Amino acid sequence: MGTRATNNGTAAGHRKQLSPAKLLAGILALGWALANVPAMQGQSSASQTQPAQTIPDAPSSVQPPAANPEPAPPPARPEEKKAEPVARDPWTNQPINKTAPPEAGASGEGTSSTPPMPPVKTVPPGTAKRANAQEQLYTYVVHTNFVQVPVTVKDRDGRRVDGLLSTDFTVKENGAEQKLTFFTADPFALSVAIVLDTGMPDAALQKINQTFSALIAAFAPYDEIALYTYSSTVSQVSDFAEPSQKLTALLNQMKTERGHNNGPPVLSGPLAPNGPIINGIPVGSPTEPVYTPPKESQVLNDAILRAALDLSKRDRTRRKIIFVISDGRESGSKASYKDVLRLLLSNEVQVQAVAVDSAALPLYGKIERLHFPHEGYGNILPKYTAATGGAQYTELSRGAIEDIYAQAMSEARNEYTLGYTPTRPKTPTTAAYREIEVVVHKPGLKITAKNGYYPAPVAR
Repeated sequence: MGTRATNNGTAAGHRKQLSPAKLLAGILALGWALANVPAMQGQSSASQTQPAQTIPDAPSSVQPPAANPEPAPPPARPEEKKAEPVARDPWTNQPINKTAPPEAGASGEGTSSTPPMPPVKTVPPGTAKRANAQEQLYTYVVHTNFVQVPVTVKDRDGRRVDGLLSTDFTVKENGAEQKLTFFTADPFALSVAIVLDTGMPDAALQKINQTFSALIAAFAPYDEIALYTYSSTVSQVSDFAEPSQKLTALLNQMKTERGHNNGPPVLSGPLAPNGPIINGIPVGSPTEPVYTPPKESQVLNDAILRAALDLSKRDRTRRKIIFVISDGRESGSKASYKDVLRLLLSNEVQVQAVAVDSAALPLYGKIERLHFPHEGYGNILPKYTAATGGAQYTELSRGAIEDIYAQAMSEARNEYTLGYTPTRPKTPTTAAYREIEVVVHKPGLKITAKNGYYPAPVAR
């Protein structure tokens, strides 16, 4: 009896020693074991029907953790499309609406940023005018009564003077001072008519023939050149064109030209024109004939006139030059010096000359300038050059002539150009010659300019 009592008392004592915390932990452990019984028994069918677990299980000490599956990409929305590059206006940097109708911008209802295209007007084929390349660069306006005066200024040593201003010049017409409305020192493109005398003595002509390469080199690529020859008649060898291989070839062909004989004409002897002579009497003739040498013509006036007529049709934005290579003799021309000079001054044509052979001799050249009635001129070139504002260069050697070519064209291209519009007189006298005087307000300088001009007719 005592012993049972003791055992009952001990068991009761043990039950009394369990705390509430330990009791709660045991209950939770039992619940966790009951919850994991289906998984341990391999019931896979229940796990397949359950949704995918988003939180990973605790790591196992036996197997490595499985990799989480990558989430599937969300389905594309039907309204979303791949973005296309936006075209923008290069000037305003605004997007160009390609889908907007053209009329939306005109009515104000659309959102297009580009203005509507203006209507295109077409013309019948062949009626449109094509603009010239030179007209696109600048426009050179010349009035009918506008007077243009090229001026060359040199110092005492004959060197060209640059850097002058319009205030350094005064221009007078018939003694009345004129107001300058145009002034420039810029170079001009040249239209040059080369006039070559093939009637010179043969020695002088052959010397000139060896200088043709230097003659072509004196021109710029934008110049235009025409070639004329004359003796008893005038011939145009080439029309106006830029310096090219074709012009060089033509000049090379002219090297075979021969001048006239320098010796006196044969009037008697076996080589006389009328056959053999015995005792001063031609065979078969009862009397002694009188022989006169044939009169040779050198139509320099006609050659300058032909070149001036062609130059008058060239563009007025170019400086027009007649470049004569000759001994200056004039005989037998149909045109007079006065008529040719009038044409030159009416069309602003300048004469430059290279005087060779006898015209280059200082003393002999002055004698040849004398004019005898019905005998022509010994050297008429100084009259043309002085009246038109050009220059005459007198050289004898080949090297000096080659240097003259470059000097003459450079001075003609780089002249000062003065312009003014004269006041019209109450009584129109457009046919009258008007004298021009150009004065430079710098001491020790020499001016070369034309002496006057013939004005263009006034439209009534």
